[in-house]
Amino acid sequence: MAAKAWGGRFQGATDARVELFTESISFDHRLADADITGSQAHAKMLAKVGLLTSTEAEQIVAELEDIRGVIARGEMPFKTELEDIHMHIESELIRRLGDVGRKLHTGRSRNDQVSTDLKLYVREAIAHVDELLVNLQRAFHSRCERDLDVVLPGYTHLQRAMPVLAPHFWLAYCEKFERDRERLADCLKRVNVSPLGAAALAGTSLPIDRHESARLLGFTDVARNSLDVSSDRDFMLEFVFDLSLIAAHLASWSEEWIIWFSTEFGFLKLPEAFTTGSSIMPQKRNPDVLELIRGKSARVMASVTQLQFLVKGLPMAYNRDLQEDKLALFAAYDTIAACLELAAPLAAEAELQRERIASRLEEGFLDATMLMEYLIGKGVPMRSAHETVGKLVALCESRKCRLSDVPLADLQTACDKITADVSGVLGTANAVAALRSFGSGGRAPVLEQIRFWTERLK
Repeated sequence: MAAKAWGGRFQGATDARVELFTESISFDHRLADADITGSQAHAKMLAKVGLLTSTEAEQIVAELEDIRGVIARGEMPFKTELEDIHMHIESELIRRLGDVGRKLHTGRSRNDQVSTDLKLYVREAIAHVDELLVNLQRAFHSRCERDLDVVLPGYTHLQRAMPVLAPHFWLAYCEKFERDRERLADCLKRVNVSPLGAAALAGTSLPIDRHESARLLGFTDVARNSLDVSSDRDFMLEFVFDLSLIAAHLASWSEEWIIWFSTEFGFLKLPEAFTTGSSIMPQKRNPDVLELIRGKSARVMASVTQLQFLVKGLPMAYNRDLQEDKLALFAAYDTIAACLELAAPLAAEAELQRERIASRLEEGFLDATMLMEYLIGKGVPMRSAHETVGKLVALCESRKCRLSDVPLADLQTACDKITADVSGVLGTANAVAALRSFGSGGRAPVLEQIRFWTERLK
């Protein structure tokens, strides 16, 4: 049992099967960098309060930095008997420094150490995901100028509804991902609270300075209740939930573009580098990247449920169940990062099939709502105008024509408020040109939003 840092209580060796069952080094080795950074700050704090000499702290900090390099180069063998990355690092430090290394864990427990490592890791993960989201926003924004003259049908219930300029779609995605960024920024407020020095659950009688270690690690606050620290995984649940909403937005975008890429729609041409072929049908070019982004979103969403079930019903303070939290965290983070890495270049490089879109743009009565609003402008009550236009659409369907094809006399039969100026709102081009409310899909509002996002994404 000599190899166990906590083994003094025990007389016999741990069953080898138990060591395999309880180890976490196979996945928590990813926390090595955070663990070393946290330990270096802890050592500096211990020196400041007199629990280490300055020389001892300098030795510990230097050796930990060297161990960081050893791990980064893949030169540290991982052993199941040492359980986790924390014990691997501490054991190596003790091997190098003897009793000086044994002093590092003064005034802390693995409970607050793990929580600190996780918060440092999640803090870096938030920064990385935020950067990837900005890249994706910039990819969509970069399309706006070149697609400004393209009118697309907007849909509700996947039925043609009203026309909008193509950049209106691109900026809609920017809005969704901006909300994702805002949620991550809000999550960071709770991540950035230091648990270090709360020890196992009750704090310590030693004269540590938790505010100093928090300052050294860049935390903005210190957790006030040591009992809460050991069991708190709220910050991780919140982060993974935020990732699940990003996954939902990516899946929705993927679904839309998969539909647009189909022969039936033909709105979009995907770059060959982001599609694959068929093993038997030589003509096929499949949107596999988009399909996998849509599919992998399930993995992220499942991680939220996994964590919720993990923490449900746990008694206060640390329980070994929490060792399993990292698996869900890493799975969700890795998946979102991989999806975002591919989403940005794909969003930027896909091409709209302009001729195909334009050839069918007059289908679906995209100007019907504008005709209704024209009647409202003439003093017709909204519900009456709605009914009138509905009847005109039914007339067009029976004649197999467009609203703009209906003779003025027939329009006036339907409503005597209609005059020759109705031609200014009929037809898709006129309908989209008429949109002018803030945030709408017409030219002036879209240009305004493009300018906003140009400034926002600088």
